Amino acid sequence: MASIEYQGIKFSGGKFFIILSLLGAIIGGGWTVYKFYDDYLDMKAKIEEYTAPDLSKYDEEIAVLKSELDIISDVARDMRSDMKADLRQQANDIRHITEIVNDVEDRQKEDTREVFDELKLIEESLDLQINKALNNPLSNMSAKTK
Repeated sequence: MASIEYQGIKFSGGKFFIILSLLGAIIGGGWTVYKFYDDYLDMKAKIEEYTAPDLSKYDEEIAVLKSELDIISDVARDMRSDMKADLRQQANDIRHITEIVNDVEDRQKEDTREVFDELKLIEESLDLQINKALNNPLSNMSAKTK
């Protein structure tokens, strides 16, 4: 096997490979720590330079939308109340009209009964008068035909 001698220390292939791997790991770790620290410093600088964006425009728009929604809500509430009141009024009007129609029908029925009663009385009176006229001995007519 090949071996290397350095200041009186002999290194064989396996030991040399282990030392070389260890040196590579140490250098790679150092490079990683350096890059991490460099990125950290960059990030720290950016965080320190950061200024919050101006969101007041959005806040104003949200406030306007809220006020518009409140107005719409109030209008809808008023419309609903008005519609309820209108429906109640219509129901009352319908009840009142129904009462009027029923009263008119009742009066019409009563008037019809009165007219029929009067016609009956007139008819009876007319029959009585016709019978009187026919039975009158001066009229030369009789109710009995011969």
